Amino acid sequence: MKVGPQILILAAISSVFVVGIFIGRWTAPLQKAESKNEEVWYCPMHTQVNEPEAGPCPICGMDLVKKGAATSEYRMEMSDAQRKLAEIQTAAVERRFVSKEIRLVGKVTFDETRMRDISARVPGRLDRLFVDYTGIRVRAGDHLVSLYSPELRTAQTELLQAKQRLTDTSGEKSEFLVASSKRAYTTARDKLILWGLTEAQVDEIETRGSADDHIMITSPTTGVVISKELSEGEYVETGTSIYKIADMDHLWIMLEAYEQDLQWIRYGQAVSVEAEAYPGRAFTGLVAFIDPVLDDRTRTVRVRVNIDNLDQVLKPGMFVHADLSSNVGLAGSTMEPRLSGKWICPMHPEIVKDAASDCDICGMDLVATEDFGFVGPQDPGRAPLVVPESAVLITGRRALVYVEMPGAERPTYEGREVVLGPRADGMYVLLSGVEEGEQVVTNGAFRIDSSMQLFGKASMMSQLAAAETWLGDETETFRASLAGIYQGYLGTQSALAADDYASAAERMLASRDGLALVQPDQLSAPAAERWLELRAGLLQSFEMAAEAQDIAALRVAFADFAAVMLRLDESFRHPGDQTHREVFCSMAFDDGAAWLQIGDEIRNPFYGSEMLNCGELRGTYPGLGELAGKGR
Repeated sequence: MKVGPQILILAAISSVFVVGIFIGRWTAPLQKAESKNEEVWYCPMHTQVNEPEAGPCPICGMDLVKKGAATSEYRMEMSDAQRKLAEIQTAAVERRFVSKEIRLVGKVTFDETRMRDISARVPGRLDRLFVDYTGIRVRAGDHLVSLYSPELRTAQTELLQAKQRLTDTSGEKSEFLVASSKRAYTTARDKLILWGLTEAQVDEIETRGSADDHIMITSPTTGVVISKELSEGEYVETGTSIYKIADMDHLWIMLEAYEQDLQWIRYGQAVSVEAEAYPGRAFTGLVAFIDPVLDDRTRTVRVRVNIDNLDQVLKPGMFVHADLSSNVGLAGSTMEPRLSGKWICPMHPEIVKDAASDCDICGMDLVATEDFGFVGPQDPGRAPLVVPESAVLITGRRALVYVEMPGAERPTYEGREVVLGPRADGMYVLLSGVEEGEQVVTNGAFRIDSSMQLFGKASMMSQLAAAETWLGDETETFRASLAGIYQGYLGTQSALAADDYASAAERMLASRDGLALVQPDQLSAPAAERWLELRAGLLQSFEMAAEAQDIAALRVAFADFAAVMLRLDESFRHPGDQTHREVFCSMAFDDGAAWLQIGDEIRNPFYGSEMLNCGELRGTYPGLGELAGKGR
């Protein structure tokens, strides 16, 4: 039988009418409630459930959520039970002065300002060396060298003749003649002193009344002979070096400071030093110099510490550890109560005075300590805002915290981007983004952020190119270096599904070790930033895993781990030919949780044998080998 066009059109209209009636009846309660502005409560996991009152979902038992609640795209609302299961903990934003402990390494060396070069001041021959090997300690005035010099004999003769003329002309009436004789005598005497003779040696020549062709070179300082350049019998010219003497009572400690530590180091700061040769014994010194140039090979800056060594126990070349403490004020400024309002010598940090003056050692003008970056003690009301380190999520160039909203009917958390100051004493100084007294999440922040993604809200950690995937040549080395992380992750997922706590903990920590093998150097800037975000999440989940004492706690840590691994596979895929399947369990942790696994047979890591096959297959993530085989 042939059906006409009119019949077909009437049939289609009738079908649409029937479906419309069905949909209208199904949605009528909701529309009626909305039209009367009545409250509507729905299940986040089963959106077809809409009730006029709060209560559990008849399908999964999850607490219903009020429609329109927590409308901010960066807010997450949960029940008290969910908050407890997620182990959310908070702490107040407070004002506090914090301190930073810096530990540096270095070694002992000579004080270059206290080293003396013993050299010949007149030509001659070394007839005798009284110090005939290095390492001998000498005192100021000790004999070092007997030098034969004909020129010295001539100079002594000139002195004796000048003295005789001075004596002969002492009774002359001519002032010019007397002054001339005195000037000649003074010149002859000064010449011998400039050649290295002491005042006593010159007096002895005058008393003796005869010239000698030998000169005794004595030590001008107390110290240790660290270099002997010549041997007896050798001839020398003016300026030829014979010995080098170093003062061992005062030494330098040369420390290596990394870039990130420089903000804590100031000229004049006190430093505690411990040598490996004397464990438990502390030596104290002052920062006397900070190298203005960074060593691009070691990425460190040399920091010099002046230290006293009066008992001679420290030896140049010894390795040391140094501890330096800095108090942090507003905007990360470094406080030093000892130097507050003082004046310090820019060459000798041990010279500190209460007012502007001159250095007692070098005569330089003293400088205000504030010019070296120090600030004094501050009023407690002006202390910096600080939060615990665990409250801050680092996402590349951005940092964020989750703040508990006060006065909310249900626990509600809002994501805030913050500006970080220094990190010290287990705390972060926050320059903006929060107010004093607000409660920030210190445990579970990453879990909140992951849950926001599951509910379709805006994740604070994935605002930048959330759906972007990098598969170019520049990611090849990076992707291959992720093998250890993926291997540890899949081992953890499998072990948790088998209720094997010991193996799961071991495999998760093995995945943590794989972080050290990652090679992100060739990534583009956006890809590198994404990796830094993911790495921060991995580190947080690994920290939780390290503290887990049972399989229940480890599964909580794995939920965070799995959420990050999903984003990692979305962003970069994984090495190898195996396909990863994304599975979602709506029952896990009330809010539901997803994970990656190999194969289509569901192996639930959150419940194990209790509900091993609970979940639904969702996404598919092919491996690098599969993509390459398809010409990608």
